[in-house]
Amino acid sequence: MMFEHVLFLSVYLFSLAIYGLITSRNMIRALMCLELILNSINMNLVTFSNLFDNRQLKGNIFSIFVIGIAAGEAAIALAIVSSIYRNRKSTRINQSNLLNN
Repeated sequence: MMFEHVLFLSVYLFSLAIYGLITSRNMIRALMCLELILNSINMNLVTFSNLFDNRQLKGNIFSIFVIGIAAGEAAIALAIVSSIYRNRKSTRINQSNLLNN
């Protein structure tokens, strides 16, 4: 693919994820939008790594670290969301104020 097409797709995914993150009321949907943001950032890292630094794979290696961090974030966040659902019977963001008992 051409450089501009990949950047356009990355910007489209990023803006769609930001819109979804701002407007979502469900925690699971917000987590999925956060994962979309990280994936669009990974697309940019790999694209710019291939464009500017073809021999050294710094962008590719850094994107692998971001994927690992995203996997850990998803596992921990889903555990927290399941715990909140078990206690509150809802995954809505505006109903999950844990400080009020």
